[in-house]
Amino acid sequence: MNIKINRETLLKPLSSVTSIVERRHTLPILSNLLLEAKSDQLVLTATDLEMQISLSIHTPIGSELSTTISAKKLLDICRALPDNTEINMTTSDSRVAVKAGKSKFNLQTLPAVDYPVMTKAVGTETITITIPQNTLKGLFKQVEFAMAQQDIRYYLNGLLFEINGNRLNIVGTDGHRLSFTSTELSKFYDKQNIIIPRKTVIELIKLLDDTDNEVTVELSATQVNFSFNDIKLITKVIDGKFPDYTRVIPVGHQNKFTVDRMTVLLAMQRASILSNEKYRGIRMVLGMNSLCLISTNSEQEEAEEELEVNYTGDSLDIGFNVTYLIDVLNNITNPEVVFSFADANSSCLVTIPNDEDYKYVVMPMRI
Repeated sequence: MNIKINRETLLKPLSSVTSIVERRHTLPILSNLLLEAKSDQLVLTATDLEMQISLSIHTPIGSELSTTISAKKLLDICRALPDNTEINMTTSDSRVAVKAGKSKFNLQTLPAVDYPVMTKAVGTETITITIPQNTLKGLFKQVEFAMAQQDIRYYLNGLLFEINGNRLNIVGTDGHRLSFTSTELSKFYDKQNIIIPRKTVIELIKLLDDTDNEVTVELSATQVNFSFNDIKLITKVIDGKFPDYTRVIPVGHQNKFTVDRMTVLLAMQRASILSNEKYRGIRMVLGMNSLCLISTNSEQEEAEEELEVNYTGDSLDIGFNVTYLIDVLNNITNPEVVFSFADANSSCLVTIPNDEDYKYVVMPMRI
């Protein structure tokens, strides 16, 4: 069986699906991609058993093909070939010959029937929503940095994806800070919440377009399916109970000020240079119309930044992990942000002026 495809047509889809392939896996077939060709399309599928990406390339193929081939090797070959090369793939027995111009590669294959394809969960109740791709991508970017990375509380290594009436709420937390964002949906739905794994979220941010083309999301108790462009992504969900975020988000913080986001971000980045490398602590000292950012380290070095802010609340001196504040200022795009506090022992709430849909909470630290 022989198929022909242009390098450019293959390269981008191939890199998109290959990113989830684990390099070293106990099952050799998981290092492979499933290639399925029919007359006018080639479908590439990759899985790590938790998540699966399938991508359809619409192009005249010539004949049918069904095999699995090393994802990394095929991608490396594709990248190394000159632009606009035509690639020929011919399968025979347990080999595939890849030819392009004067280059020829013989790769080993494994049978397509052995490939562990994830299928849609059947017999479970599903909720289907549609949302513009750029909206969903933007929501993920506002919260993904607050997810835990490898926490033993495995339910924190992902994002809460909650549908409640006509709202979609997405929440990330690592136990020290929490990021919440919300958007309105076009219809009302029954309440449903699941936890999407960290790896899936990061892939979706890469794959979703910055356009208002729709993405269809089907949620069931055990998996979520995302369909957009020519991509179908299936992911298992994290089984566990996400913390009650409504108890973490403070209400009624009276001491607040609005500040230019870039001004305070740059001041925090400068102050953080001399913060303790391990604890990254910074003191925020608030007085009448002034904000002082102070950091010290074990060598008794000190950095101080003073900003004029429109503040008339209580005098406060609170310590925070400066990385958590820099993260939020880097990930929201609004020119201004609001900082709110209750007292010297309570959390800091970061919001966007006149926007109820985004909230970021950081717990204080002793310095």
